[in-house]
Amino acid sequence: MRVRVDGATLHVEVAGDENKPALLLWPPGTCTVRTWDYLIPRLAERFRVVRIDIRGLGESSPSADPETQYTFERYAQDACDVLDHLGIDRCHVWSQSWGTRPAMVFCAFNPRRVISAALYAANTDPADVPAQRAGTKRAAELRREAGIEPIPMPAGITEHRHPDEVGPAMRAAQKFDLSPIVGKLAMPVLIGTGSHDPNLVSSRVIAANAPNAKLAVLEDVGHNGMLEHPELALSTFLAFHDSLGT
Repeated sequence: MRVRVDGATLHVEVAGDENKPALLLWPPGTCTVRTWDYLIPRLAERFRVVRIDIRGLGESSPSADPETQYTFERYAQDACDVLDHLGIDRCHVWSQSWGTRPAMVFCAFNPRRVISAALYAANTDPADVPAQRAGTKRAAELRREAGIEPIPMPAGITEHRHPDEVGPAMRAAQKFDLSPIVGKLAMPVLIGTGSHDPNLVSSRVIAANAPNAKLAVLEDVGHNGMLEHPELALSTFLAFHDSLGT
């Protein structure tokens, strides 16, 4: 569906029965809602799953104001507006990599709306992209040695209707200091980070400082666990929800 918010038109996909708990997904940076295609059938058995292409990415269109629209505060409000449109008051959250940054802002700014949050590859520090790539490569080698076959990337994962907007949309990360909001994440939080992801250093700090957080290290996984090893990412996520009784 298309949802009009503050001058932008957001592409939104919903799966699962409306009577099930809502789950809001935040995909990795430069990626679209297609990121989650492999996992949606199983997630929809348990949740009402909501996916949003952030403004300017995927099938979503930007507004006419480039100065104010690309901020984490705006992305968080966009998510609230979509949830309101769908009649969803509270939701669980699952995010991956870059998407964990706006997801943290959404959770901290809207605590009454968030039941729990699974924040994968969480990091409040500047991204070390070369180290992320090196860690991801090494993790892939170890999985191959263990006989774990790679899963093809979902089709359309980086296809954007407005490709010139991707860069400005991603630079929202440069405008927001995430460190002060970690202590505001009072809901149950799962930090799921790969054993070969340099973000693990920051993830440990976040897990130690968020009031109700725990860390799960995804073995032989690099920076994008949900894409690299979806079965492990999903089983870890579902075990977290089993512990909550979701």
